[in-house]
Amino acid sequence: MQFRPCIDLHQGKVKQIVGATLNNENKNVIENYVSTYDSSYYAEMFQRDNLAGGHVIMLGDGNQEAAIQALQTYPGGLQIGGGINADNAEEFLEAGASHVIVTSYIFQDGELKMDQLVKLIEKIGKERLVIDLSCKQKDGRWYVVTDKWTKFSNIEITPSTVKELEKYCDEFLIHAADVEGKRGGIAENLVEKLADYVSIPTTYAGGVRSMEDLQLFEQLAKGKLHVTIGSALDIFGGDLPYQEVVEYCNR
Repeated sequence: MQFRPCIDLHQGKVKQIVGATLNNENKNVIENYVSTYDSSYYAEMFQRDNLAGGHVIMLGDGNQEAAIQALQTYPGGLQIGGGINADNAEEFLEAGASHVIVTSYIFQDGELKMDQLVKLIEKIGKERLVIDLSCKQKDGRWYVVTDKWTKFSNIEITPSTVKELEKYCDEFLIHAADVEGKRGGIAENLVEKLADYVSIPTTYAGGVRSMEDLQLFEQLAKGKLHVTIGSALDIFGGDLPYQEVVEYCNR
């Protein structure tokens, strides 16, 4: 299990946000934390602690400059997501991203747009691509959600879906959107399902708030998943010591 750190950017600043409250008008967005430090500060921290595979997420417009600043600070150490498409993916890879992360570009109108996915792979190769399968639960099943997690797709997280999509990417990033940013505990049944389904590197995000949660995650993930923690960390205004998490995952 690796600890995969995150740098979430909103309106050009490093923030921790309850992702499910994001919307196109930026109204009623719940901000857990707004940092006084810029993106390069965190990139330097993660590089110093040898934390590879973390992700920079651009939450809306106005974040490109801060994103590129982080990528250039830690070249090859961070992935980039948020508004990525076949036209701009190479720009971010050239700026220093190890991978680009996509959701809404390939999941549109509730469906997987295979032509868009193939177009992106032709541009950058599957080895530089992370597919974001962030999801919400409906009727006991987990479905990929898009458009700032406001719209359900018809893509259910199942063994066959996961196996098929693994052919087209290097990794998965999966936020449990119902619990992400709320510091209320992990989505245990999703973690168990993902551990059974995946065979490529997969990072889970959502709800880790304590060392006990981290230990539970490790137990349920059976060594098959990596983990992201955001709002709960002390570097983002929470109570969970960042250094303790790093040491636990590196032990």
